[in-house]
Amino acid sequence: MLFYALKRLLYVLPVAFGVSVVCFLLVHITPGDPLTAIMPIDASAEQQAAMRAAYGFDKPLPVQYVIWLGKVLIGDLGNSIASGRPVLSEVMRAVSNTLILAFVATLIGFFFGCLFGFVAGYFRNSPLDRLASMLSVLGVSVPHYWLGMVLVIIFSVQLNWLPATGAGPGGSGDWKPDWEHFRYLILPAITMSVIPMGVVARTIRALVADILSQDFVSALAAKGLADGGVFRHVVKNAAPTALAVMGLQLGYLLGGSILIETVFSWPGTGFLLNAAIFQRDLPLLQGTILVLAMFFVLLNLLVDVLQTAFDPRIQRS
Repeated sequence: MLFYALKRLLYVLPVAFGVSVVCFLLVHITPGDPLTAIMPIDASAEQQAAMRAAYGFDKPLPVQYVIWLGKVLIGDLGNSIASGRPVLSEVMRAVSNTLILAFVATLIGFFFGCLFGFVAGYFRNSPLDRLASMLSVLGVSVPHYWLGMVLVIIFSVQLNWLPATGAGPGGSGDWKPDWEHFRYLILPAITMSVIPMGVVARTIRALVADILSQDFVSALAAKGLADGGVFRHVVKNAAPTALAVMGLQLGYLLGGSILIETVFSWPGTGFLLNAAIFQRDLPLLQGTILVLAMFFVLLNLLVDVLQTAFDPRIQRS
């Protein structure tokens, strides 16, 4: 098990290197000069040259990458062009809020997705199967930003039950584990959970139907094993795939929450990316994408290791 984990870790290193190269090149492949946002309109050639030298843009591209990578390895992602604050502090604050939102949304989506998937798989071609399958298809098909606006209109504007925007009272950007702050989490978490719920439900439904058709299930039933015992064996065989799907969905939610966070003004990485794009704050955009990509890579590594713990056949293969 330890050898397998170390081998997977070695596979991560070239992926992380590739991610760093892509994130570094974002500054250079984007149209326009990234320093135009902070330079005066009437800046002289000397002022422009001094600004480029201050940000290291006067050096050859490979030299810039080596210098940038060396700073990244010690936790220096540079400073935001718009605010002047360190990028790392801005990103980590936003990442913590996004992690909270994505984790809660994943739990909701995984729970209901597994529930609908197991029901549909066990009762194939029944009204329950059709209902669960319809809900899963709706979950994948409905635009989540549209669903978020509908939920805001119903539960915030008309019923006035839940707050519509922000992470806390008074527009607070720091979420705290109490009921007052939790109310701000409910609507965006439900909105974000719809897509993973649909994906997990469809995957589990197909997986359970396939497992129930295998010979070992018929053999267990023929030996007199109770339905609960058969169910435990089905869950054990479906767990590795379900875990992989959940891990991937959590990774997608970390990087794909920009529309939902914008709708609910949730101060996470999606909201930060949206602001960085409109402000042309390329260091902030670069640092945010790098941190999210590294989270996704490490999450895939964790899922691979956990899958092996659930199913040793993966390691032997």
